[in-house]
Amino acid sequence: MSKILIIYTGGTVGMIYDDKTKALRPIGFNEIRNNLPELYRMGIDFYVYAFNPPIDSSDMQPEIWVELASIIEDRYDRYDGFVILHGSDTMAFTASALSFMLENLSKPVILTGSQLPIGKIRTDAKENIITAMEIACSRHNNGSQASMVPEVCIYFDFSLFRGNRSKKYNAEKFEAFYTMNYPQLAEAGIDIKYKQQFILPTPSAPLKVHKELETNITVLKLFPGITRSAVEAILSVPGLKGVIMETFGSGNTNTQPWFIESIKKVIDNGAIVVDITQCDGGSVELGKYETSQHLVEAGVVSGHDMTFEAAVTKLMFVLGQGLTKAECKKMIETSLRGELTPIEVY
Repeated sequence: MSKILIIYTGGTVGMIYDDKTKALRPIGFNEIRNNLPELYRMGIDFYVYAFNPPIDSSDMQPEIWVELASIIEDRYDRYDGFVILHGSDTMAFTASALSFMLENLSKPVILTGSQLPIGKIRTDAKENIITAMEIACSRHNNGSQASMVPEVCIYFDFSLFRGNRSKKYNAEKFEAFYTMNYPQLAEAGIDIKYKQQFILPTPSAPLKVHKELETNITVLKLFPGITRSAVEAILSVPGLKGVIMETFGSGNTNTQPWFIESIKKVIDNGAIVVDITQCDGGSVELGKYETSQHLVEAGVVSGHDMTFEAAVTKLMFVLGQGLTKAECKKMIETSLRGELTPIEVY
């Protein structure tokens, strides 16, 4: 019998409607269990670690990512897989962060939740939880007993996605997530069909957990008409270590001298600037157009086709490793956990 740890952090999956306040309120895992009797018919030996009080995903912080990584580290040898119940709004951030923090992961860490509270008749919570648990304990039948999915994933609405490729794109549909730049890892129908060619291989080295994250970073999202004062204000954070710059198309920005000087100044002051595209699909190709050539010359790093969530959490992770600036830049442009697809400069 497979042994699974369910980590309940909170989110819509653990909400019920309060008749007195006329609003949704969080509930404990015991109430979730009462609404999900199917858990006891699955033939899975499961245990629960519940955050008390439950955390709304809008309040998710890097300190909680460290706590989640520590929970998994401390119990890693006792369980075959882990299911994290989490609010959907920041689920892609948590999945991305954990993918970088859990190096040499050989067991499934599956995040899931729901768009409707578990107490609602039409809730999507039941299917999401049940199938996430089934995926978390699935193994190859070739005698190796290796886990089918040795990576951090998100399971939602019959689809399994790589965590650091995922993005929440819809606040109303049950189909809340997608991975524009990478295929699904599995699809659940009558059977769960795994796409093994897209799943990371099982590592041979032991699990290594990284708990140092540098949070002194900021985001510069470009738009036509952005002012010099706005850019300079964003880049003038004291002790700034990193910047995620969301640019147009394949990595392009305006070429006004003041803008180029602002970017160069923050880089010269020691910060790392990572260029990602505002488009959900596609990749940054620095130097392909003249409007991005100046970024190459200034020392901007390509984020390739990383999602915003992956870029933010990877930058926190890399900056927390105590590396030189050159080593940090190289690591950011290297695929560590399948989060990006490297391409050659045009």
